[in-house]
Amino acid sequence: MTLIYFMLLFLFLVAIGLIVAFFVLARQIGILFERIAPMGAMVSDHGPKVGDRSPSFMLSSLTADETVEVGVARDKAMLVFFLSPTCPICKKLLPILRSVRDTENDWMDVVLASDGEEDKHRRFIANAGLSDFPYVLSTELGLAYRVARLPFAVLVGKDGVIRSKGLVNSREQLESLFNAHDLGVDSIQAYLENA
Repeated sequence: MTLIYFMLLFLFLVAIGLIVAFFVLARQIGILFERIAPMGAMVSDHGPKVGDRSPSFMLSSLTADETVEVGVARDKAMLVFFLSPTCPICKKLLPILRSVRDTENDWMDVVLASDGEEDKHRRFIANAGLSDFPYVLSTELGLAYRVARLPFAVLVGKDGVIRSKGLVNSREQLESLFNAHDLGVDSIQAYLENA
């Protein structure tokens, strides 16, 4: 009889051990998934192509009494970052955008762009502390670049030509737009295919 109790206790401990091992493995799979994210921004074939002249817009900023000119020749490149107040990945990338703006400000400006109800965006700007970014609302801007999913970024060169663009979900993907610009290629994926 004691042998049966011993076996039941042993099987119970084995079952507990298997449950713990399952959760440890599930966590490791999640970590691996984050580490092997695709290299470079996910390029979209829709809208104006890399190397094409950007559509030009003159838009009012919600954060300052200024007009933001997108797609025109200027003394710095411009990163147009499309986001939404309801996009969790966009919110995760905001500290990264601040860092990029501060480190790359000698050659590039960062503009936040979205569409929708102005009141919701003003609350989002206040809650997320985005008053130091130019923030524009324009449905036409998103349509011109054929933005289908967020967060999406377009890097427009000083000459008003689109240098790189794509869906960005991480710092690496955002920085791949700058690397593509520096290398003079459409995307990091295109560079790797031709290397």
